[in-house]
Parts: sequence; C-alpha cells; structure tokens
Amino acid sequence: MKTEINNILNRIQQIEHGFQHINSGADEMLAMFSKEQCFDYACQLFKQETYQARMLATAILGRLAAENNDALSFLKKQVSIDENWRVQEMLAKAFDEVCKNRGYEVSLPLIKEWLNDDNPNVIRAVTEGLRIWTSRPFFKENPSIAIELISKHKAHENEYLRKSVGNALKDIGKKHKGLVLEELNTWDLSNPLIQFTHKHAIKQLDKKK
Repeated sequence: MKTEINNILNRIQQIEHGFQHINSGADEMLAMFSKEQCFDYACQLFKQETYQARMLATAILGRLAAENNDALSFLKKQVSIDENWRVQEMLAKAFDEVCKNRGYEVSLPLIKEWLNDDNPNVIRAVTEGLRIWTSRPFFKENPSIAIELISKHKAHENEYLRKSVGNALKDIGKKHKGLVLEELNTWDLSNPLIQFTHKHAIKQLDKKK
C-alpha cells in the first residue's frame, strides 16, 4: 500500500478512542486519490487486522456510497458483520453520511430498506446513525415519521439494537415529548423486550419540569 496511506494508518493506530482522527484520515485520502482508487484502497484496508484500519475503510466507503452502489453494498454486507463495536459505530456514521449527501427525504426508501434487513447491525446503523433524528432535515419537520420508523424495532431480539431504539426515541422526546409519550402509551409492556426499550425511551420524559 502507498506510503501516504501507511502514514495515515500509523497515525490513527496510535489513537484508541474517538472518531475525528478517522474522519480526518478519510478526508485526506479522498483529497489525495481518485474516488475509484479510494474504493479499492478501502476494500484493502478492510481486510486488515487493526480495527482502526477497518474504521478508516468504513469512513471512506460512507463518503463514496452516496454515488457508488458498490460502496453502499460493501457497507451493508461486509462492514455490518464486523465483530468490533467501534467499526459498527463507524458504520452508523457512514450511513448518516450517505443520507446527508443524498438528502434525508430522498433517502427514505434506503432508510426503510435497511430497517427491514435481517441483520441487527444494519438496522442499528439507521437507528443510531441518524441520531438525533429530529435534528436532521426532513425529520426535523416530520418527527412523527421518525418516531414511527424507529419504533418498529422496539421488540427486536437484539438488545444492542433495542437500546439504540430507546435512546433515539428519548432524544426526540426532549423536543417532542407529547409525540413520543403518545407512541409509548401504545406499547405492550407485558413483553419484556418492549419493556426494556421503554425503560430507555421514557428516561427523563416522565419527569415533571
């Protein structure tokens, strides 16, 4: 791999936590190489053992995927099965990058497609990536749509995902308390999976100001 990429890798591998250094590395690569080269390099980087390299690959793919369907497919099929939680956090950020660049309303079919996937990491990339949902264009004006989309997975068997669902609703509730409480009041709390999600979603919302 080229010296410039190795220099970026060496730098980011010195840092264990955070995302800014990863995003900066992705921006550097996109400034140095063509989009086609960056896609090829990202595929190579994703094969490396260090999670920082795979995070970097994911960040690059997220910047390319708004226009490159191969990059989008790689994110959905390959990145989503990575076992490192930091890589999954970067996948969420990459998905939001795609939606931001395409436009959130235009991305609704893509959002729904990923939300309907069988892999909980693919679903979570949406619920977590778009937080805070109602700070995003389109969803800012349509909070009820965001609430409906997120709530679909309130009873998912994956706890990691359910926590993301609950926290995303809690975020929305800070500005749209009535709408979120209206949704939560329809939930069947005899279901322990839903009860778990509800516990995270209701935090702070049921307290009097």
